[in-house]
Amino acid sequence: MRFTVNRDLFKEAVTFAVQMLPARNPQPVLGGVLLEAHEESVDLSIFNFEVSARTSVAAQIAEPGRALVPGALLGQIAQKLPNAEVELFLTDGRVEVRCGSSSYNLPAMPVEEYPSVPVITETTGEVPAAAFREAVEQVSKAASTDDVTPVITSVQLSVSENNLKMTATDRYRVAIRGIDWENHSDRSELSVLVPHGFLSGVAKQLSHAETIKIALQGEGDRELIGFAADGKTVTSQLITGNYPPVERLFPDSVDHYAVVNTQDLIDAVDRVAIVADSDAALRFSFTEGQVALEGIGSETARANESVDCHLNGPDQSVALRPKFLKEGLSGARSEFCRIGFTSGGQENRPSPVLITGQHGQDAPVENSFRYLLQPVLKVG
Repeated sequence: MRFTVNRDLFKEAVTFAVQMLPARNPQPVLGGVLLEAHEESVDLSIFNFEVSARTSVAAQIAEPGRALVPGALLGQIAQKLPNAEVELFLTDGRVEVRCGSSSYNLPAMPVEEYPSVPVITETTGEVPAAAFREAVEQVSKAASTDDVTPVITSVQLSVSENNLKMTATDRYRVAIRGIDWENHSDRSELSVLVPHGFLSGVAKQLSHAETIKIALQGEGDRELIGFAADGKTVTSQLITGNYPPVERLFPDSVDHYAVVNTQDLIDAVDRVAIVADSDAALRFSFTEGQVALEGIGSETARANESVDCHLNGPDQSVALRPKFLKEGLSGARSEFCRIGFTSGGQENRPSPVLITGQHGQDAPVENSFRYLLQPVLKVG
């Protein structure tokens, strides 16, 4: 194998492949990047039986072939290459990388031990890339990071008619966002569970495209999901299990609510939370005209601040974790947010609050993103 390739294209392709490599691999060979030189291009791939990534760059091929190169090392080299054409070739079980006056001699990994990288053959549908990234950023923060319950470490993707809905929960909150979906298959409805960390990586890696094609293939425990855009393809095995029916927790409407400037409230939460221990809850007391924030620390430190707000309904007081609250507020992506006070709570379990966006103080509520947050009983 021997080829010459543009430095910038090579750097971009290697960076894409290496960034999709998991931090830990069960076998050393799975930490490699597979290079496959064809007639006029080079494919770069990674696969660890759970996640795969593949991209292709135009190149001058002197000798077709394949080689497996240590991924982390190749990634570091690609970042530092001088501004010149890159020549790469395989000789005597070693991989030589030359660029300008720089040269690297790397060990070739046993390519015959590398598993076959999944190939996506059909497209199930596609979504606007910008909307997809925004939705993933809004929702994925609510997914659990506790591997004891794998199902809720996923983001549930549900397709119905022309809408793709994303849902995530960690039992303390639920986030839902819907975006446009263009269906390319005869499957009018589907629901799958995608690892939230993988989904976040995909959204970032493919965000510069206009649209992202999504594919589902296989069946049972072998079913996987693929995303493709701008010559890049990534796949992941799906998480199996029954996702909790969290959407039924959302009320049809909420008549008791407060409207507040989103950034003003985020800034106030940041300041008051300074005195709180770790992510201890703050007290929010809503009255007509303002919401008063109170934080209490273990060393008897206290902080108070108020923010202007409009309250529709009686006065309300809730205790909320600042981190969870800020992620819901920032997820609303609007100048104002509406904090709705749902009903049906009990003495030892207060009713959740519903956070939605609102583009003006008197504008109608925006329901494309909804964030349900469970209050706590005690401040500090």
